[in-house]
Amino acid sequence: MLGAGGAHATATETSGVFALAPDSNIADQLQDVLVEAPEPKYVSPTIRDHIGRIWAPVMINGKGPFRMVLDTGASHSAVTALVALSLGLPMDQSATVMLKGVTGEAIVQTIRVDTLSVGELDMVGTVLPIVPDALGGAEGILGYEGLSNKRIFIDFRRDRIAITYSRDEHAADGYIRVPFKSLRGQLIAVDTVIGGIRTKAIIDTGGQSTIANLALRDALARRTGIFSGKPDEIIGATKAVQSGEIIPMPPIKFGSIQIEDSGVTFADMYIFKEWKLTQDPAIMIGMDALGLFDAIVIDYRRHELQIRTRGSG
Repeated sequence: MLGAGGAHATATETSGVFALAPDSNIADQLQDVLVEAPEPKYVSPTIRDHIGRIWAPVMINGKGPFRMVLDTGASHSAVTALVALSLGLPMDQSATVMLKGVTGEAIVQTIRVDTLSVGELDMVGTVLPIVPDALGGAEGILGYEGLSNKRIFIDFRRDRIAITYSRDEHAADGYIRVPFKSLRGQLIAVDTVIGGIRTKAIIDTGGQSTIANLALRDALARRTGIFSGKPDEIIGATKAVQSGEIIPMPPIKFGSIQIEDSGVTFADMYIFKEWKLTQDPAIMIGMDALGLFDAIVIDYRRHELQIRTRGSG
């Protein structure tokens, strides 16, 4: 059982979501990036008054590493204008693209890079949109493009992230196995139950806060009879703002895992419409909840999450 501590505030900012040692056996098999510092540099947990983060050290055109938010809700990677400047790449010589974020869309400039790499992920000749901002001062967003055969190991306790080819590793002792389905490409979709309501959950490592759609709010309201909260605003990667409401919600349950959160933002989000997730109950589980785990393995090839909860090892 995990408690998120109600890490919500007015004008919550969420990143990405746009279209365009664990057990020693696992640690030995992964070629990981390990950073040791007084403060977490790449991976930090959710604690009281602090929402966790997952940043990957990404090399672009042989330069870097740039700290980019690992965003399992974003179809493509993107960088900030400062990264483009540091690479010496003009932003006015490539085509513009439509950036679709959590709260809205915007036409943005792009740059074309020769290489982008982190761990065993290598992409060549890719176009990167320029985002106005990224989560918590990161230098870009690492989307799920190129991750279809990869395994990502995230250790919140040891400030460690590794991206390798999936080698069909089974979950180690102390890890809970959670199968997932791919939705609209490579979105990670998990079947959950919230207050007795079957709910489609999207695992969103690029978003700070957990956000639910109005179909879930209405379903819970019909069951409980009382369902109201306080106003909230969500700011997305495009800087568009949408209004919502923070409402206390029953625990999020999937498999043997239960996440408790004192308040979730319910809103008619732009991205729910883009993903066609407005008719049935749906929720995006962000870092306020995901950062409560001790370690997470995302195995895209096996379509499986492997989760170690705090205190389990």
